[in-house]
Amino acid sequence: MRDHSQVHRIVVKVGTNLLSSRDGIDEECVDAISAQIATLNKRGYQVLLVSSGAIGLGAKELRLTGTVKQVKLRQACASIGQPLLMSSWRRSFKKHGLLCSQLLLTRRDLNNRLTYVNLRNSVSTLLELGVVPIFNENDTVSTAEIGTAFGDNDRMSAMVASKIDAELLIILTDIDGLYTADPRKDGSARLLGEVKVLDDEVLSYAGGAGSTHATGGMKTKLLAAKIAAVAGCGTIIVSGYEKDALLRLLDGEVLGTYIHPAKRLSQRQRWILNNSHLGSIEIDRGAKEAILRRKSLLPSGVVKVNGVFSEGDVVQVYASGEKPFAKAAVYLNATEIATVAGHPSADVAPLLGSGHKAMIFRPEDVVLLDDGQ
Repeated sequence: MRDHSQVHRIVVKVGTNLLSSRDGIDEECVDAISAQIATLNKRGYQVLLVSSGAIGLGAKELRLTGTVKQVKLRQACASIGQPLLMSSWRRSFKKHGLLCSQLLLTRRDLNNRLTYVNLRNSVSTLLELGVVPIFNENDTVSTAEIGTAFGDNDRMSAMVASKIDAELLIILTDIDGLYTADPRKDGSARLLGEVKVLDDEVLSYAGGAGSTHATGGMKTKLLAAKIAAVAGCGTIIVSGYEKDALLRLLDGEVLGTYIHPAKRLSQRQRWILNNSHLGSIEIDRGAKEAILRRKSLLPSGVVKVNGVFSEGDVVQVYASGEKPFAKAAVYLNATEIATVAGHPSADVAPLLGSGHKAMIFRPEDVVLLDDGQ
């Protein structure tokens, strides 16, 4: 038995494969999941839903075959499919006396501190009202080309779980959990019941994307679990074809793969870690050692600035000749940092004018990356 007695807030992610049928959306699957969420709601749990499927539904409405790769066509499919997806969820939840709401996100919504706080407040209000928030990526406007896409709903679900302080992320998929190899190709593949640390060996078990319209595979689910872990949120990857999987999991039954949470970072640290960096700062070895000792980065330690970014934006930090070891939210913009680079702190006011901070960032504004030493 697994102990989920401390769980109160849950994020459930439903994959494209589960929701898709030959003709469009699998209404039986939608009904089964909404019935379980309604039961959990009555038990006192707060459940948020991340639902894929809009692009696939739109593609089927347009009678397209094969993978939809062209960005404009994917956006068109999402625009057609999203209202169909929400209509199905609304119909199903209504049978249980529940209201649902739609929240379409881009990466930019979570990168911006103000919109992130507003989103968090909106979600809290919806949950207090007993509404089931349903998230999906805003595929109609978000693209990888302009840096606004999450890439897949697995990682988006983990970011949602992180932002709203969920204790458990459940990823419903079309496979039993994480295997040591692809069970469809390797008869000796073994299902892992739990994973305590997501190290390189565990990540090596994952493969690629799983279906025509899906963007995520097992690797994206593990990367999602990694995001959730630093928020103190456990992740369960489980087959959505298991009858009443959500209810059985919350009853403590051992299903799928449970990935343990790690040491919980603060909300600000998580925001920095999961934010898209807009540039980078090259520093000398002495400055890196100071940061690793939890000291501020001073202008004298800066060697070079890369990219265009503003005060408050997140950047990567690396020592000369090395890969990035940290991400930080900066007090000065790119031009200002380049102006004071290599100068003592006393030169900041003469060079930039009064009112500017005499450091680039403080220890509370930096998060070390996994391999930062």
